[in-house]
Amino acid sequence: MTDAFLPPVVITRPLTQAQPLAERLRAAGRDTLVFPLLEILPLEDESKLKSSLTTLDTFTLVAFVSPNAIDMTFRHLTAWPEGVSIAVMGEGSRVALEAHGITSATTRVISPANRLRTDSQTLLETLDIDALRGKRVLIIRGETGRELLADALRAKGVQVEQLAAYRRVAPALDHARRRQLSELVHGDAEWIITSSEALRILLDLVRDLEGARGVAKMQQHRLVVPHVRIAETARSLGFHRIAETGSGDDQLIAALQFRA
Repeated sequence: MTDAFLPPVVITRPLTQAQPLAERLRAAGRDTLVFPLLEILPLEDESKLKSSLTTLDTFTLVAFVSPNAIDMTFRHLTAWPEGVSIAVMGEGSRVALEAHGITSATTRVISPANRLRTDSQTLLETLDIDALRGKRVLIIRGETGRELLADALRAKGVQVEQLAAYRRVAPALDHARRRQLSELVHGDAEWIITSSEALRILLDLVRDLEGARGVAKMQQHRLVVPHVRIAETARSLGFHRIAETGSGDDQLIAALQFRA
């Protein structure tokens, strides 16, 4: 199959993270659209965030739940405290750290080795829990999120604090965006979905716009997802054409070379 017959790729990440991937796909000859399904915004009151970041050197480990958590945190940092390790879920977060000058050469960065399972459970299996017992760990996240990591660490005797660095909101679609979404639903596209929350928002938007028939049409599209938890969510929402790639943009791009 030649590029002329390939459908457009729709990237649903927040805008700042979608653009670099879109540029790479366009350079590879793919027709690519950026259609963010989540907006990442600063907290309405950042005073607690700023104050807490001045005490990072009192923690043994800081865990970032996403690239967004990293980017929104480093807006307020000029340097990372020496001796404080970092834990992240996947390759995207490692790339985000590198963009802020943090690499394994400068800081101990812990992440799951299995790129197909980049979530809290796999990170827990990677961490040296015995070494963390009794120590202080900070989890930096959005205003809302899963509690699995914090609860599991506390159950093992780790002193866990959580800190919100940003908020996620569903986008408000103007007339042009609504028309574009309708055209995408009734056409053929491959959708890069990097968040279960974003996928739920997508179906809600389609249901609002096109009703049950639109949802049924959307469920026929091919999804490209970076790990198993999103794939499980997609199946529970009625999608069947799902390419599960593993963590990182290289894996997403490789999956787009083949069609299900």
